[in-house]
Amino acid sequence: MIGPFTFNTSQRIVFENGAADKIDQHAAFCLGPRPFLVTDPGIVSLGLVDGAKDALSQAGFHVGKYSEVVADPPRSLIEQALEAAKVHGATSIIGFGGGSSLDVAKLVALLAGSGEDPDNAWGIGNATGPRLPLVLVPTTAGTGSEVTPISIITVGEEEKRGVVSPLLLPDLAILDPLLTLGLPGPVTAATGIDAMVHAIEAYASKSENNNPVSRSLAIEALRLLGANIETAVFSPANEDARSAMLLGSMLAGMAFANSPVAAVHALAYPLGSSFHIPHGLSNALVLPHILKFNNSLAADTYAEIAPHLFPDLSTTGDPALRAEEFADRLAALSHKLGLQTRLSDVGIAEEHLPKLASDAMKQTRLLVNNPRELTEEDALEIYRAAL
Repeated sequence: MIGPFTFNTSQRIVFENGAADKIDQHAAFCLGPRPFLVTDPGIVSLGLVDGAKDALSQAGFHVGKYSEVVADPPRSLIEQALEAAKVHGATSIIGFGGGSSLDVAKLVALLAGSGEDPDNAWGIGNATGPRLPLVLVPTTAGTGSEVTPISIITVGEEEKRGVVSPLLLPDLAILDPLLTLGLPGPVTAATGIDAMVHAIEAYASKSENNNPVSRSLAIEALRLLGANIETAVFSPANEDARSAMLLGSMLAGMAFANSPVAAVHALAYPLGSSFHIPHGLSNALVLPHILKFNNSLAADTYAEIAPHLFPDLSTTGDPALRAEEFADRLAALSHKLGLQTRLSDVGIAEEHLPKLASDAMKQTRLLVNNPRELTEEDALEIYRAAL
């Protein structure tokens, strides 16, 4: 019997080579006269945003810009971007870049539109809105943020908090594979593994809203990502591979936006906030070890999805053995793609692990979705296994 579920996603999606340079046409219905771009210095230096900005200006829009977004954006940055948007008199917000830029754009649209106190918006379903019209344009194939109702911000020195609300879903998501052609190999690899994690955790989520739509999207995402990630990393100008990765990332984003992620993300967040390790790499570092921890309860589930990512894996035999091999193959894939595979590779030592485990336990909204209950001692042992 199929249980009740809710499925939310972005109102409109445009997937097209060169779509970003036609943003004035695709987004005209919601921009208003004074759109405001939120992006980061790297996107600006690469010129990726120039075509969209020029198209908007030539179409008569008065475009403002905040381009100082950093990875793991702190609350102070949100306040700066929000103030800049207010000074511009923004009628809409355009997030252009990786997951951090899109997350900042979501919150700026919400806070500029509603005037609410962000301290009242943390958590699930606490944002009140309304928000300004919102357009999101991803430049990486990983976070799926363009189709998720989630924004993650660093609060205080190290704690990551999320605002989770359908209000954060954009009016329009523009996916332009050409924007991803210049991604360096390590970024392509890490963001691609991140998208795989989204699909794996969505499929196996213990959430009451785990649903057949999310599971179907997760399977297709894994098929696309698994078949194309090596080509995208080692032949970065291959447009077909880039398109497949961007689509796979979006589908995985749709999946976990409705069937939420779990312990992989919970244990990855402290790596980013304390050691500034990129989010995708943080996920990759702990992924195989959490899968093995979960195997006692989730082996059948992992065995089901394993062949969609690795087609040569057997579809018969002992599910526990297939699930174990699935975890090992994911670790081997990270190594093959050139990613660091041990916490010690990124400067983390044994003495850091207790605090990481303690911080991971603060991610209660994620841990409740894990197939197997996880204690602080379990988290510590997982970090030790990854060291």
